[in-house]
Amino acid sequence: QAIIYCRVSSNKQVREGHGLDGQEKRCRNYALKKGYSVLKVFREAGISGGVVDRPAMKELLIFLEKMESQTVVIIDDLNRLARDIESHFTLKAEIGKRGGQIESPSHKFDESPIGKLVESVFASAAEFERNENKLQVRNRMQARLELGYWTFNNPVGYKFEKDPVHGKILVP
Repeated sequence: QAIIYCRVSSNKQVREGHGLDGQEKRCRNYALKKGYSVLKVFREAGISGGVVDRPAMKELLIFLEKMESQTVVIIDDLNRLARDIESHFTLKAEIGKRGGQIESPSHKFDESPIGKLVESVFASAAEFERNENKLQVRNRMQARLELGYWTFNNPVGYKFEKDPVHGKILVP
């Protein structure tokens, strides 16, 4: 038996993307190939992988505590569990303590020394990517501010409109 955990980081991905649906589909296909019965799907919408304390993850851990036998926890990709190395191994340990075993169609979890090294490298790469994205967003916002554009939430009485030349601009 198995459960599925899916996560997207931003509300924009929730509104405009199909990330959660795509992750769930891949995980269901994986479960089908492995002969697992999917008991439940936990969907985390708009919460960063840098945060350990997430609502759907809490529900997943509570669900695992109630299970009487080992349960496979399917994640689409290693970075769906967490986007920093400490959080990754913390969550993996919490899942393991409750009888859960993580599997993924994108990554083979292996407790051998080389398997642990590869997992650590991938978890570190996910953290690097998250931090790099954060830095790029900050730099782009800074540059737009310096060009005279408003980059924060719109103040009362103003809204953002898409301009063909300037991109998103603040208008009364």
